[in-house]
Amino acid sequence: MRSFVAFGVILVWLRLMTCTQAALQVYVATNGNDKGPGSAEAPFRALERARDEIRRRKAAGDLPGDGAVVTLRGGIYELERTFDLSAKDSGTLAGPIVYRANPGEQVHFSGGKLLTNWHKVTDPKVLERLDPAARAHMWASDLPAQGITNFGSVKSAPSWGESEAGLELFFNDKPMTIARWPNDGTITISAALGPTTHQEGGLNGQVEGIIAVQSDRIKRWVGEPDMMADGYWFFDWAEQRQRVESVDPSKGVLTLSKPYHGYGYRKGQWFYVYNLLSELDQPGEWYLDRGKGLLYSWPPAPLDSNKAMISILPRLISIQGAAHVRLEGFTLEAVSGMAGTDGGLRNAAIAIHDSTNVTVADCEIRNCGSWAIIIRGGSHDRVAGCDIYQTGDGGVLLEGGDRQTLAPGKHEVENCHIHHFGRWNSVYQPAVRLRGVGNRAAHNLIHDSPHMAMDFGGNDHVIEYNEIHHVVEDSNDAGAIYTGRDWTMRGHVIRYNYLHDIRGRHQSGCMGVYLDDCFSSATLFGNIFVRVSSAAFIGGGRDCIVVNNLFVDCQPALHVDARCLSWEDMQPDLRQKLQQMPYQAPPWSVRYPQLQSLLSDQPRAPKGNLIATNVCWRGKWADIDNDAAPFLSVTNNLTEVNPGFSSDEHSGGIGQFELTTNSPVWKIGFQRIPIEIIGMERSR
Repeated sequence: MRSFVAFGVILVWLRLMTCTQAALQVYVATNGNDKGPGSAEAPFRALERARDEIRRRKAAGDLPGDGAVVTLRGGIYELERTFDLSAKDSGTLAGPIVYRANPGEQVHFSGGKLLTNWHKVTDPKVLERLDPAARAHMWASDLPAQGITNFGSVKSAPSWGESEAGLELFFNDKPMTIARWPNDGTITISAALGPTTHQEGGLNGQVEGIIAVQSDRIKRWVGEPDMMADGYWFFDWAEQRQRVESVDPSKGVLTLSKPYHGYGYRKGQWFYVYNLLSELDQPGEWYLDRGKGLLYSWPPAPLDSNKAMISILPRLISIQGAAHVRLEGFTLEAVSGMAGTDGGLRNAAIAIHDSTNVTVADCEIRNCGSWAIIIRGGSHDRVAGCDIYQTGDGGVLLEGGDRQTLAPGKHEVENCHIHHFGRWNSVYQPAVRLRGVGNRAAHNLIHDSPHMAMDFGGNDHVIEYNEIHHVVEDSNDAGAIYTGRDWTMRGHVIRYNYLHDIRGRHQSGCMGVYLDDCFSSATLFGNIFVRVSSAAFIGGGRDCIVVNNLFVDCQPALHVDARCLSWEDMQPDLRQKLQQMPYQAPPWSVRYPQLQSLLSDQPRAPKGNLIATNVCWRGKWADIDNDAAPFLSVTNNLTEVNPGFSSDEHSGGIGQFELTTNSPVWKIGFQRIPIEIIGMERSR
């Protein structure tokens, strides 16, 4: 199989090389001159100059049929404004417009500014607030003196997972930590003291953000002007950043600013405080005095021989209404998390809107305050072969297609390595988000995140050949692949994925594929789940298919409940969403015929679910509610029988789960899972 893939890639490469040789060639370099011809010998300096040259040639009818190639020479391009492409910058299918790094050279697009005017801190009032051990290591940089005046705001987030990161400090391309306590781990709420009692999901708490802290450390925080707290205040999946309104050290009490958390506050939950000068007490931490514009830092290495950078631009590249454009081989970094005013296109290194056949390939995207790539509208856009990490929010958002007509968007994210994301908003900011109709995520490697790896909504998405591990590390009651609360989001296929080592915070339990709150329907076929809590989870929904999956050491492999018959009443919301879709007319009535009779066919019951021909070894097979069992079709599954792996189970990698030719699984009709093509395709 891999030889065919490699051969196909060679053909594509040869065709691209042939096209680029005949295409218009434009060059850009950091030491170029915009008054020159833009040739290899005399390159332009600015990206905009290269773009405008192609526009001029198009308008004059002088652009070759094979399009144009803009080659950037190696170096750091500090962008002072977003690089914009529009319909005027489109290519054609035969002649795309390509922006690429010069082969073998590193091209960096930076939305930040190097800080240079550091000085040792001598102000006695500042030093007095610091821990004695930190005073000799403290440096400061005057941001307004370097033209930096927009710091972002310090305020409570409107809801969980919706905080704005603002500007950030990076040292040698790694994000530094805003001064916090504790330096690692969290504080436990010893008591929730708000006067108004609140109950949610059978749990008791308080409405107001008044919480007790059992620590003398609180005395240090008096007088901090912009103190913040980040916590899982009520549920294990609803983190929210909130401003601290007041500190009472005599009572050991923190009072948080409004808006309060939507679910309230509960004893035993966890949080930490940050943005305190008094807690700047270890290398790698920093604090910004917004009144004076002074950034304080304990550098992790000498400043004179290392690089300290602050993020400023909320977006590096914007593509709106364009077609047949390709970006290739760049590193994009230092993108701030500050809000913009352009209809949701801000807060991403690359934002693509209403565009067709736009490709982002072989790029490294890191150190973003929010998302790496956002694609909305249009069709056939693609993100391929990219490394994405250290993002404040998620990785790649694909939103395309029309739900009313079920016309697919056909966007793809493929063969990408996405990891260490969600470092600012730690919930509901996945590596991949699919919205709309008919988009695809395939052959990606996703790992190391506080919450979900993927979520999806809409219709007819395909999630296949991905490897996902060590996600949902800071949360419980959350899923590696998640969706929920809709009867109409149908047609999804989740197949041939490898999910392993996913247990939740403190290994307290989470889900592999989480079909939450009466979601209906999806097909799970040929997936491998290893050491995953509640690997396949059907939360009261209908018409889900779980067939031909392999479960190893899962606790349990399968969960099905009937929550809408007992403790969860989702009916008003589900019915409203149903009425918003034209489910009684084609193409809906043809594509999803089960919806026609749903309202008259016990809509609260988990009907139509098929659980068949699965293999479960060790762990626990199923956790099925008594109320759900009569509605399920559970047949022909092999449990508590050694499936017969062809190699030592501890040899490492997915290959250890290949099955022998005489395995008992073949007798139940189990189909072989193509493990050799799951995960990233190294040959591409």
